[in-house]
Amino acid sequence: MEREEFLLKRIRELANISYQRDIVTFSDFLNLNEQNIINSRSASIPGVVMERFGGYESAERQMIAFHPDALAFPWEYPIDCLKAEPIAAKFSQKLTHRDYLGALLNLGVDRSVVGDILIQENTAYIFCLRKMTDFFMDNLSSVRHTNVTVRKLEEKEELPSPKTELVTGTCSSVRLDALIALAFHASRSSMTPLISGGMVFVNGKLITSNGYEPKEGDIISVRKRGRFRYEGVSHQTKKGRISVKLMLYV
Repeated sequence: MEREEFLLKRIRELANISYQRDIVTFSDFLNLNEQNIINSRSASIPGVVMERFGGYESAERQMIAFHPDALAFPWEYPIDCLKAEPIAAKFSQKLTHRDYLGALLNLGVDRSVVGDILIQENTAYIFCLRKMTDFFMDNLSSVRHTNVTVRKLEEKEELPSPKTELVTGTCSSVRLDALIALAFHASRSSMTPLISGGMVFVNGKLITSNGYEPKEGDIISVRKRGRFRYEGVSHQTKKGRISVKLMLYV
């Protein structure tokens, strides 16, 4: 609770600065729990507009921008994307999300300055606060026992797109527990504790009801499991079951 109150205090400070000075202010990167806390208390933060972004569409870790309703000048989020890859790809170890994140945190930085990390083969695309870009480029030289090179992506065309995998199947109804079970090849009963235990978020909002019915396009995140986008119903089978499509982020 103390950590939650500290977060809310900081968010109110940023909102007040934006309102009083007529400027845009930004939080650090927030995880799903933190985003949900702020969403649930948004009514207590009046006077400014709140928007979220994490560097690319459907990012999980996002920062919040606060700005006056009628802002008269353009602005952008202070987010950079860094490309980190082995210097000698042929001799590189298999590098994972955990490996790259561990190497970054071992530099002594807080998790809040790093957004999502997308892995494509052994290459990592690291979203970070702009103020940390030079530091990471100068100091991230190895991941595990593999030497890496780091550069900032300058063109939008270079930005990576998350990899997805189509998952299809049938369920008796479009309920949250049924969709999660389908996405992660598990039973509905095994998913129930995840939902009731506060591990499931829909578009960054905590959902604790098994019977919640997601809408087409919703991003569903399950902590320690992964996330997927609900693509909707394709048809109904002869036995009355509903055929649905999901895009699983891999």
